[in-house]
Amino acid sequence: MQHDFFKLRPEDEFIELVKLLKLKQLAQSGGHAKIMIQEGQVKLNGETEYRKRKKLRPGDIIELDGITIEIES
Repeated sequence: MQHDFFKLRPEDEFIELVKLLKLKQLAQSGGHAKIMIQEGQVKLNGETEYRKRKKLRPGDIIELDGITIEIES
């Protein structure tokens, strides 16, 4: 399993799940990211996450297709 990190900018408190998937290039577009989430392909902290606009904060861990991304401040 590949482990990656996403560092929030100092002025940001969170990032939305759909935006993270686009920024990390795990989804080809916002629409593709939404479909991946709706189909239950994304896990947040070990639980399947269906909320597209879920706010991810430092310490959260996202899993998708054998890739783990940890949110850092």
